[in-house]
Amino acid sequence: MKYALLSVWDKTGIVDLARTLVENDFKLLSSGGTAKELSNAGIEITEVSEYTGAPEMMDGRVKTLHPKIHGGLLGRRGIDDAVMAERGIEKIDLLVVNLYPFEDMSGKGLPLNELVEYIDIGGPAMIRAAAKNFRDVAVVTDPKDYDFIKAAVKENGLTEAERLYLARKVFSRMAAYDGAISNYLYSIESEFPEVFSVQFRNGRELRYGENPHQKAAVYGESGIAGQKSLQGKAMSYNNYLDTDSAVRLLREFDETAAVIVKHNNPCGVAVGDTLHEAYIRARDVDPVSAYGGIVALNREVGPDMAEEIASTFIEVVIAPSYTREALEIMKRKENMRVLVLPPDEETQELRTIDGGALVQKTPKDITENWEVVTEREPTADEMEAMKLAMKICKHTKSNAIIFADKKSALGIGAGQMNRVNSAEIAVSKAQFSLKGSAVASDAFLPFPDTLEVAAKAGATALLQPGGSIRDKEVIEAANRLNVAMVFTGVRHFRH
Repeated sequence: MKYALLSVWDKTGIVDLARTLVENDFKLLSSGGTAKELSNAGIEITEVSEYTGAPEMMDGRVKTLHPKIHGGLLGRRGIDDAVMAERGIEKIDLLVVNLYPFEDMSGKGLPLNELVEYIDIGGPAMIRAAAKNFRDVAVVTDPKDYDFIKAAVKENGLTEAERLYLARKVFSRMAAYDGAISNYLYSIESEFPEVFSVQFRNGRELRYGENPHQKAAVYGESGIAGQKSLQGKAMSYNNYLDTDSAVRLLREFDETAAVIVKHNNPCGVAVGDTLHEAYIRARDVDPVSAYGGIVALNREVGPDMAEEIASTFIEVVIAPSYTREALEIMKRKENMRVLVLPPDEETQELRTIDGGALVQKTPKDITENWEVVTEREPTADEMEAMKLAMKICKHTKSNAIIFADKKSALGIGAGQMNRVNSAEIAVSKAQFSLKGSAVASDAFLPFPDTLEVAAKAGATALLQPGGSIRDKEVIEAANRLNVAMVFTGVRHFRH
């Protein structure tokens, strides 16, 4: 007789699995709510307490912590048989367990004395024991594997390789589970815990990293990391980085917008009454750089938009949805990756450094305190242009200087070691007149020189955080040049 022990919190599919096991000569052990669920379905089970001779106690805290259970899971076939027979321990061939939902419950604001009841003890002990003994015991922790298990028991059982696969899932599950508990308990006293545990699943090897001599993989099940292209080649390491940058900037806009990113910096950003209008404007900001870029759009892509995208070389396009006709048109570009824009998730930013990692949180509700500091107030159009420029500035490598009107970027200066060079690059790359444009700077202006470059190019308004010891000198220069200037009080470096 083969034995299977079933004890699950998530009872999805458990009755169907149990029926298959019984039909294939398994005797079932179960406890608590799982035993009740199976009994109510007319499935014959033996209660764990009946099998062990030890009743459940302490409101169910102690159910399966017994030598007859753990001996049945840990006993090595051909080595421990005599001990098992002497102690009346049956060999448990299959264990099906999923854990108390600590991760879900920890986000519901429960007091700690209630939340600790969702820290599973018996489940982790059993699945670890079974996984350690994977040569003889199969352990299932994911309801998604039930169909695989049902098919296997109907045939010749599970191979050792399949049991090892299941054992791996146990230890990755336990790492995530214990990490979630650790992070929560540490976070009671600190927003950033002394020990920070993180796990990413769904690892996929990439062709190479930033360059062909580097090896790389991507991990993640949601957001950009979890996306599968609707068409085209597999995403590359750089595709993921650039698409993430494009989407972060795109999410600044509620109005119809298009963002084009190249080498992790925006090279074109615009809004419009239609998506087609926004895209053309964005592309025209820097058409040379837009070639081979990443296009992010926040409205459905229709045929006219698809025709524009397919008319040039684009590495990746990402949008909320696509019409059937649009997808057919874009198939002409068989290597172009086409992604669906995922929902916005509130996540922590994690970056590795030599010997460790940096973790950062960006509040969604950060408040900028805009203050006009010059004699001249900005016009309504200048205010709109400054707002657009700062949205772009926040997602451009520092030191960032952005020229814009109220519809699009006009000149983008990124990633320079000093702000003046960024301003000069933005001016030199501009495809249109900068007369009457607005400028945004991601950090304060330490000297009037950047302002002077902007004013000479035709800018009439400038937005910056302020806070320099030479603010007074910069304000005086703005008044002399008749440039309206606004301080925000918030810096937006992006390293």
